[in-house]
Amino acid sequence: MHTFAPLDTDQDEQATTLAALFPVLQQQVNGHRLVYLDSAASSQKPRAVIESIERFYRRDNANVHRGLHELSTRATEAYEAARVRVANFLGIDDPAELIWTRGTTEGLNLVAWSWGGSNLRPGDEILLSVLEHHSNLVPWQLVAERTGARLRFLDIDDRGCLDLSNLDQLLTPRTRVVSVAHVSNALGTINPIRTIADRARSVGAIVVVDGAQSAPHLPVNVWELGCDFFAFSGHKVCGPTGIGGLWGRRELLEQMPPLFGGGDMIDEVELERSTYAPLPHRFEAGTPHIAGAIGLGAAIEFLQSVGMHRIHRHERTLLAYALQRLREVPGLRVFGPTALEERSGVISFTLADVHPHDLATILDAEGVAIRAGHHCAQPLMRRLGVSATARASFYLYNTHADVDRLVEALNRARELFGCGEIS
Repeated sequence: MHTFAPLDTDQDEQATTLAALFPVLQQQVNGHRLVYLDSAASSQKPRAVIESIERFYRRDNANVHRGLHELSTRATEAYEAARVRVANFLGIDDPAELIWTRGTTEGLNLVAWSWGGSNLRPGDEILLSVLEHHSNLVPWQLVAERTGARLRFLDIDDRGCLDLSNLDQLLTPRTRVVSVAHVSNALGTINPIRTIADRARSVGAIVVVDGAQSAPHLPVNVWELGCDFFAFSGHKVCGPTGIGGLWGRRELLEQMPPLFGGGDMIDEVELERSTYAPLPHRFEAGTPHIAGAIGLGAAIEFLQSVGMHRIHRHERTLLAYALQRLREVPGLRVFGPTALEERSGVISFTLADVHPHDLATILDAEGVAIRAGHHCAQPLMRRLGVSATARASFYLYNTHADVDRLVEALNRARELFGCGEIS
């Protein structure tokens, strides 16, 4: 395991040292050093993760939980050790409460279809917010259509923070579920999950958290959040694609029916009926993504060796610098809170009347990779009165020099699109 000096002093030097451990960052794009500012979409992978996956396929490849030979034993031990490590990362005492999924989307769908499908009734209410990712909207829309439940929504204020002024009016005895993002993928807003959870619990509602944008960047403890379910994606925490996790309280998980059937999720199967395996396997049908889980375990080990508090502080420093530098770009409009404690290292912006897609193309020509579009948050875009934004997102391997490159590229775009000085 690697051990790194803290990202506290001389942060750029430490971030540069970390970046050297990510092979994909050691390249030029369109003749420029690659500046990767799209980690909110998918983070890059350190060598330790890539090698863990290669080692599994080269040395230990076998199915888990069913072989009586050495390779299957090794695969099973590595697979379950990864579960223990990821559980520890999220403050989970019982690893059996952590279910492997394909990512945040599957985790949220699992809760909606399994818990929601068996507990919601006509007239029940599901409280969401206008800043949710589609993955935390569509599953609840589908289950509402099937059960007759009603969707209600928290709005945002002018800063881009959730408006909790009418939370007590929105939470009623009919509210059965509150499902919100911990961090907005489009605005970077950090939502006050504990406050929402405490008030939701007072009316008997369960709380589901979309942790896709918080698990990679903030120290997370699911018990301190006060939630009932927490879903996250592996590929955003320096791990592989196609693997993620869903944590749920044991008493809720044990009452939920399996979502898929077959493979490890069974206990006894007869022709007309079956009984199901204990947690977590009752929700893990079929051959799982073994290499992915092992790679995710390696990714979490990597992040823990750096330290999540240090990663968060580093990103906040970069965020402060970026917000300051972006103010120097005429015509640039930044969305989301201005207070650092209210946002993570995600900055959505527009530049004059330049379409964000055109802006992203120009920046790519300068070797700067950002995101542009509706960010799978179309209702939020409508709420903001725009069709799309550009988005730069930072991670532990970015530096102040990367922010400078972003600003230089934006000024280059202004020149190309003929943007005049805007007061």
